[in-house]
Amino acid sequence: MAQVDIAGALPAVRRANGRVGTVAVNSFVFKQPVFVGDLLSFYAKIVKTGTTSITVNVEVFAERNRLQSEVVKVTEATLTYVATDDQRRPRALPPLPSDT
Repeated sequence: MAQVDIAGALPAVRRANGRVGTVAVNSFVFKQPVFVGDLLSFYAKIVKTGTTSITVNVEVFAERNRLQSEVVKVTEATLTYVATDDQRRPRALPPLPSDT
């Protein structure tokens, strides 16, 4: 679960252009077990932004039996982060650069 939080925080930090804190785990579904020796890949994308918040969807895939290259989705989660200032208080997200 900690690795999913880290993966989700990466696009949130980029969008916030700075520090974020996890404020909610909206959903977390374990679809398949993870086994010793699995190679995990984490894919995170922003699905919603608010004034201070960023909601991120994270999908985790495991590559098993590397000789046969079986890949299965093992986890999916949705987490919400909030942009924070130096005093760890919520702050507004910066505007997105315009496409000019």
